Amino acid sequence: MNAPTLFAASKETLVTLVIGAVGAALGWALNAPVFMLLGPAVAVSVAGLSGLRCGIDVRLRDACFVILGIAVGAGFDNDALGAMLRWPLAFLFMAVVLWAIMFICQVMLVRFFAFDARSAILASAPGHLSFVIAIAADTGGDVARISMTQSVRLLSLTLVVPFVALAMGIEVSSNVAPQGVLMQVPVLGAVVIAAVALGLVFQRLKVPAPLLLGAMVVSGIGHLTNLAPGVLPEWLILPAFLVLGALIGTRFSGVTLAHLMRGLAAGVAITGVAVGCAGLASLPVAWALGMPVAHVLVAFAPGGLETMIAMGAVLGVVPGFVAACHVARLMVLTVLVPAMLGRVRD
Repeated sequence: MNAPTLFAASKETLVTLVIGAVGAALGWALNAPVFMLLGPAVAVSVAGLSGLRCGIDVRLRDACFVILGIAVGAGFDNDALGAMLRWPLAFLFMAVVLWAIMFICQVMLVRFFAFDARSAILASAPGHLSFVIAIAADTGGDVARISMTQSVRLLSLTLVVPFVALAMGIEVSSNVAPQGVLMQVPVLGAVVIAAVALGLVFQRLKVPAPLLLGAMVVSGIGHLTNLAPGVLPEWLILPAFLVLGALIGTRFSGVTLAHLMRGLAAGVAITGVAVGCAGLASLPVAWALGMPVAHVLVAFAPGGLETMIAMGAVLGVVPGFVAACHVARLMVLTVLVPAMLGRVRD
């Protein structure tokens, strides 16, 4: 990256963060749940739709993913290990739910929103956006409409999940920073180095969200073995959530109102179907695992991988359960999307 490009990217990132900070302040003033995430997401989305170019530097994004992964991994404990033996049931239900969501949404998008069959399948996929867009480009799908519908789904789920959790009785604190004894600086430095190293290994292995998951694994092992106890300070956690919220909002950067309207109604519709199916499936899984229904719903909600894992940590869900369910979702979609496309005639 040359100097002019680097300067432009830095300026764009700074403007985006300022807008995100204003959104976070408004969220705090309105007493919104998880205001450090929702406020920036809404503010940057509105700015992008207004014609302002928004973006987050990749290096800053990756740094925040490492911080969030370490914070989420701090929630691992012995209870999480005991629950692992019962998780395969959740993965089975996850596969069934994904098929149901895609089947219902495909029919709905074709019948009521004039999608062609292939584009309807890709637009209804509850996740794996980069994989879906790549297939759409290769198969001649309506890439612009698919990406907009998927972006609306991601933003809608980010906004809806905290309020659904509130309605289901989960206490959603406005403070996203974990409470407890702070991790010592030398220990934190060692955890960061190990997290980045493992994240790079995951990246070579094509694991989704490699830096986030690498940091989660390192932090989780550190806490389970008591080699790296403690939580991260607020001055690290709060900016990381702000960056994540702003990153969600950047999906609407450069989007025109006409382009938004092409995917808005369809995006809201598939979000409703996804939340409804996930909610129904969460009932038997919650009963079988002995977990609150709202916790399972967060794990099943088909939002962005990084966003849902971070959201689960704020809502007090077992971190490993949320991460495992969302990684399993991407793995199932890797097989399910091509299989469903293969059944559609040209």
